[in-house]
Amino acid sequence: MSAAFPRLLLTGLLAGAVLLAGCATTAPQGQQTEAAQRRAQARLELASAYLENGQARTALEEVDKALAADAQSAPAHDLRGLALASLGRAGEAQASFERALQLDARDAGAMHNFGWFLCQQQRWDEAQAWLERALAQPGYEGGARSLLALGVCQARAQRWEAAERSLTLALERDPAQAVAALNLAEVLLRQGQAERARVQLQRVSITSAQADAATLWLATRIEHRLGRHAAVEALGRELRQRFPQAPQTLALDQGRFDD
Repeated sequence: MSAAFPRLLLTGLLAGAVLLAGCATTAPQGQQTEAAQRRAQARLELASAYLENGQARTALEEVDKALAADAQSAPAHDLRGLALASLGRAGEAQASFERALQLDARDAGAMHNFGWFLCQQQRWDEAQAWLERALAQPGYEGGARSLLALGVCQARAQRWEAAERSLTLALERDPAQAVAALNLAEVLLRQGQAERARVQLQRVSITSAQADAATLWLATRIEHRLGRHAAVEALGRELRQRFPQAPQTLALDQGRFDD
């Protein structure tokens, strides 16, 4: 699968954080609660930025400060789960996701994040159930994102037909979603549908400087399956020149086109 895929987890990460604003009251206790929520919100925004930059440990520190200000913040527990998962602390991450969903059982973003976490743990059925639950939430605006996650998870479980359906729906929701097109091309190739895979890959530029090794290797494998030897040689040269140390280049040199 595309190495870029995990970035989708950070898209709309704090979509549920707007709930922290709450309803203002005139009572002193209400004012204190509102102030605590504002402090927690500021910490969460900072933590999200750290996590997006790959600084999961610092992000976790900021989340814990947010929870010290507002222990009942569902988005904080959700973000804490993501930070802990990034640090490889799976048991604690699961507990944080579950706490987030206890506090806000309708948070589709938290359902999505928990589902993707479970997918990373290869708990396929549970992951699918939570991602589908996110998709079923009324007014959920992250449908394309969750369909992409669902399709990738189904592909990792080698549920190719289900993955094709989910990724196709993701592209119907967001036709410009290049990562979905890449993953759909991979799924189609795995099912022996190389020509359709080639059509999907045409959504993504493979000759631009932005094309990574995984994209070039996917294109090479498709052309190899179609018997287009000149294209295979051209793509192979580009892969070797730009990514000489990449595992995809090693696979090319060893002729492992069906890995």
